[in-house]
Amino acid sequence: MWIFRFPSPLTLLCGIPAALWILPPALAIGGEVLSIGGRLEPFVDLFLIESLETAELRLHPPTPREIVFTFDQPWEGPSSAYCTVLQDGNRYRLYYRGYCPDDLDAQQVSCMAESTDGIHFTRPRLQLYEFNGSKDNNIVWRGKEAHNFAPFLDANPHCPPDEKWKALGGLPPVAFVSADGIHWRKKQELPVLTEGAFDSLNIAFWDTEAGCYRSYSRSWTKGDFGGFRAIQSATSDDFLHWSKPVQNQYAAGIPVEHFYTNACVPYPRAPHIFLSFPKRFVPERKKIAEWEGSGVSDAVFMSSRDGVHWDRCFLEAWIRPGLDRRNWTHRNIMPAWGLLELNPEEYSLYHSEHYQWEDARLRRVTVRKDGFASLHAGAREGTVLTKPFRFEGTALRLNYSTSAAGHIRCEILEEAGEPLPGFSGDTGAVMFGDSLDELVVWPQGKDVASLQDRPIRLRISLRDADLYAIRFGAGD
Repeated sequence: MWIFRFPSPLTLLCGIPAALWILPPALAIGGEVLSIGGRLEPFVDLFLIESLETAELRLHPPTPREIVFTFDQPWEGPSSAYCTVLQDGNRYRLYYRGYCPDDLDAQQVSCMAESTDGIHFTRPRLQLYEFNGSKDNNIVWRGKEAHNFAPFLDANPHCPPDEKWKALGGLPPVAFVSADGIHWRKKQELPVLTEGAFDSLNIAFWDTEAGCYRSYSRSWTKGDFGGFRAIQSATSDDFLHWSKPVQNQYAAGIPVEHFYTNACVPYPRAPHIFLSFPKRFVPERKKIAEWEGSGVSDAVFMSSRDGVHWDRCFLEAWIRPGLDRRNWTHRNIMPAWGLLELNPEEYSLYHSEHYQWEDARLRRVTVRKDGFASLHAGAREGTVLTKPFRFEGTALRLNYSTSAAGHIRCEILEEAGEPLPGFSGDTGAVMFGDSLDELVVWPQGKDVASLQDRPIRLRISLRDADLYAIRFGAGD
């Protein structure tokens, strides 16, 4: 029988079947007591988990949806890529690289399309830049900076109105600002970041938790067989002066892989967590014999709680190239930057397909709200024990799903593991069904408000079920 203990999220032994993780015989008493307040805690990492028995942390690939855009206009083409999709009020915008004869060509263009539903995008006739003798197009910038132009809406409360749109673009990146996301100007001529490779979509955003700008850009790192494409980050107070870039840090033993893009976003309902969807590049492989050049790619998933140290407990692909042979050529399956909530039940994300083919395009995929990963058990009941933590609130709520025969049972224990009367054993709350936000009701009508000032643990039993997230907060 295998026994593994988890003193911290970074000690996960990747590659060991999760079904073999079992409950240790004794609790780790006297360690750090976490504080989660009333915030949402999605199970995308092992932050809260002390032990698992016949249960696992499971990654959930997204559901493929429709093709939302094809890059088929003369000012676009098969090299169109580096997409950004974001919400601006009651509309959605798609920014992307269009015409690109060469990485540093001054005739490159960046374009913008619009949508009212995040699914059907149209090209506004902006009349800003001429292409082949006509301004009847949706180009928002022309020049070498258009190669990887990456806009965002600035959430900085002190941002001037005429700079509420910002962007990084170029190799190395130059800072851009705009009042409307259409008419852009350089904040200064000189690049604002200079240490790195940058031939990727180098994104930035305002970190509401830390109160600063964060950038994620492309760099190189060393591995056993030479250089690897990697991700680095930097911070800034004013979008012009940036800290020295720091490469992403991973736990010991995590394999070094090529990450071509990063698509890093703050988690919408839990901004203390960052999610990243790198495009993983495997340069030595070739699947389509007649295709010039080699390399295949997919997308992976990882998370972070400080923006520098990244949890890679999921080493498998998050999005595979699939049955479509045109996705088995180089630099495909590139996640766009951005995560949208088009309806209350799911998140929408986007990724490229058919790169360098005549029908290069963008596809939408969806994920259950907070459903990127879950605590999972199959037909054999599993048990999850949390680390000790303090919370704020009067009720516990779950995002979960079970089969008709499955269940989830929640029990509350003291820090030392002793059951609390009214919250454990036969009095534990048993739930079945499927809900994004369901109140846990204990049979004896106990209220968790009385437990707010003391360290507690949760013991969760699952059978044929997934628990995606928990949150302490107000009751109904």
